[in-house]
Amino acid sequence: MSEREKWAALRAMRLYFQRPENPGFLVSETPEGGPLVAVFTTVEGLARFAGACSWASTTAEDLVGLLPEGVRALVDPLGERPFLLDAGVLSEAEVQQEGEGRG
Repeated sequence: MSEREKWAALRAMRLYFQRPENPGFLVSETPEGGPLVAVFTTVEGLARFAGACSWASTTAEDLVGLLPEGVRALVDPLGERPFLLDAGVLSEAEVQQEGEGRG
């Protein structure tokens, strides 16, 4: 997979998260990472983290647009390669895609 394809896949990646009773996100305040929302690349990953729960899903791009300002998503916190996702990461992906399109 080319770098361009990887960045496009990141933007379109479907992410799953625990749905609270009221619309919004379950935000955890962390001492070093600030406010975070745990999200997962599979429903099974969410179940390992939260057990049986109500859930929702959306694309990574839409999720970043829906998060409150200053809140980042921690993708697959129990996985082998967790990573932080925010508007900066997706902006970097867009710049990377544009740069490769010119080459």
